[in-house]
Amino acid sequence: MASTPTAKGTVPFREFKTWYRVTGETGAGRPALVVVHGGPGSTHDYLNGLSVYAEHGWTVVHYDQLGNGGSTHLPDADPGFWTPQLFRDELENLLTRLGIADDYVLFGQSWGGMLAAWHASARPAGLRGLVIANSPASYPLWLSEMDVLRSQLPPGVDDTLRKHEAAGTTDSDEYIEAMLVFYARHVCRVQPWPGELMASYMEAVSDPTVYRTMNGPNEFHVIGSLRDWSVIDHLPSIDVPTLVLSGRYDEATPVTVRPFEELIPDARWEIFEDSSHAPHFEEPERFYEVLGSFLDTVGARDAQTTTVSGG
Repeated sequence: MASTPTAKGTVPFREFKTWYRVTGETGAGRPALVVVHGGPGSTHDYLNGLSVYAEHGWTVVHYDQLGNGGSTHLPDADPGFWTPQLFRDELENLLTRLGIADDYVLFGQSWGGMLAAWHASARPAGLRGLVIANSPASYPLWLSEMDVLRSQLPPGVDDTLRKHEAAGTTDSDEYIEAMLVFYARHVCRVQPWPGELMASYMEAVSDPTVYRTMNGPNEFHVIGSLRDWSVIDHLPSIDVPTLVLSGRYDEATPVTVRPFEELIPDARWEIFEDSSHAPHFEEPERFYEVLGSFLDTVGARDAQTTTVSGG
């Protein structure tokens, strides 16, 4: 099989640069599939597998959000600089700069799903479909559910976590060890973690500016600027077919995900029974089958089918 064309580079965003990679041939007959990673403060690496859709006529666009990966790093920026509006503006700038704003589908994972939903609520004319993967609809809901999940950890683990959170010692080895107990249950149940997931994790560790400012020290102790942010009020305005994905053991629990299904007029929710926050690693075959079938419904323009095998 011939290799799939790939182009990478940066586009200007304000006085900064956004790194991107395009896999597949533009104008291949389907919309562009734009992949919006989580965090905030992660990178595209852990979602590299979605490039497989380039073999089925899609132009797949990955990018690193400002502050991380190949995009401009700003470790000395004022904390108030990092806002959801900044990242929405960056996404919309990318769509325009790459010339795909008139025909695209968004795949947003975790925080990226919230960002994509908020973008979709403005009813952009070129948006054909939306995938919201492993995302909460609101951080207040997320925080309340974190207390539920923490209470179900093995005896003593949450006590250790709370002791260090109260003392401000969340960088201690004891805290990190306890944190990883939560991560192994509710972030990714594949052990050891896949290399692409570790790559994104280490990128965030190497420059934690965005993650620490907007989220906090980890997934379940959200004390950053996003702690009160929600997209629930925007969901009824979304007017494109929407696929909602989550895992049975997901840190994005059903309570946090349900508003997407209930409030988006044309939404379908699929739960992966053996997955947590990363079903594309935990149940890859079913993940790519479900996602491919949805993409066919919103973007097929020829007889070719998108459904692919994972793993």
